[in-house]
Amino acid sequence: MPKRILHNGKLDQVLTMKKLLIVDDSKVSRMVIRAHVKAVQPDWEFMEAATGEDALKIVDEAKPDFCTMDINMPGMLGTDAAEQILEKHPHMRIAIFSANVQDTMQTRANSIGSIFVAKPVTEKSIAIVLNYFASAA
Repeated sequence: MPKRILHNGKLDQVLTMKKLLIVDDSKVSRMVIRAHVKAVQPDWEFMEAATGEDALKIVDEAKPDFCTMDINMPGMLGTDAAEQILEKHPHMRIAIFSANVQDTMQTRANSIGSIFVAKPVTEKSIAIVLNYFASAA
C-alpha cells in the first residue's frame, strides 16, 4: 500500500517505486524538475535524456512509468517523440513542459494523449503533473 504524506496542507497519496524519464535539452531544467519531483517522491527512480531520440531509446530499454518532455530540442520535437512513445507504450503518462505556450503547441500535446504544462517549472506545475501521473495508478 502506498505511503501517504502531508503536502501543502493536505494529505496526498505517494506513488512508490515508479520510474520518471525527464527529457529536456537544458540540464538546468532537468535538474529543477528532478528536484521538485524528488521532494515529493523521494523513492522514485530518475532517468534523463537531452533529445527526443535519446528518450525513445531509454523508454524502450528502461520502460519508465512517466515522462516529462520539453518541446523545442535539437533534432526531434518533443511532441513527435512523445507521440512515438505513446504509440508503442500507450500506458505511459507524458507531461509536456514548454515555454512555448502557443495554442497550437497545447493542442498538439493534448491530441497525442499527453498534458501540456507551461514553464517555468514550479511547485504548482509539478503538483499538476504528479496528479496527472497519479490518475494512471
